Amino acid sequence: MVLDSDSVSRRHCHIERSGGGWYAVDDGSTNGTYVNDDQISAPVRLRSGDRIKVGPTIFKYLSGTDVESLYHEEIYRITIIDGLTQAHNKRHLFEALEKEITRARRYGRDLACIMFDIDHFKKINDTHGHLAGDYVLKEIARVVRSRLRGEETFARYGGEEFCIIAPETPLEGARVLAEDIRRRIQDSSFVFQGERIGCTISCGVAMLGENDKDGVSLIKGADEQLYVAKRTGRNRVVG
Repeated sequence: MVLDSDSVSRRHCHIERSGGGWYAVDDGSTNGTYVNDDQISAPVRLRSGDRIKVGPTIFKYLSGTDVESLYHEEIYRITIIDGLTQAHNKRHLFEALEKEITRARRYGRDLACIMFDIDHFKKINDTHGHLAGDYVLKEIARVVRSRLRGEETFARYGGEEFCIIAPETPLEGARVLAEDIRRRIQDSSFVFQGERIGCTISCGVAMLGENDKDGVSLIKGADEQLYVAKRTGRNRVVG
């Protein structure tokens, strides 16, 4: 299988069967092969659901008695999940947002939107490389997911920008949530290939208002607050 990417070696890795199992084996590639986000140096036995990352491409290993069902479930999942960060994608975000707006209007409940992006992300890529940048994106998504409730939607909006939809959350509650996430990321230690990478985020918070006709309007309001946060010093919450 040929993957058209500068970060993939001519012979990068292979999958082999041994002792009744299937193993991922790196073939001395320049940029490494990753299984479940961990770089492998020796053959790693694969289990159903494992993710194999080769350059920018992620494969998923499926096995079991009902592989076809798992395959269709995975096809659906990848239509709503961002492959790099495992956050929801923009398509799912807008689908979820329209449902939450309808529910909020019907029952007169609060609906908050938080937009945030990584401060000086280009500098991280330029200083540490794009693989390090990808690592930071994945780790930040992991930190955020560990803080959220099941009813909240977390999505990668694009590049280094993310969005959180928080149903039944007043403005002060959304600010507290955004501030807690900001602090957790600031206090986290991101280490990639022995290099420690400091990272902060800027956050904008907005509430669904009477004049917001759809999800685009709500996100625009949070995005405007985000840019205020960036213009006034970054690493802060505005809203």
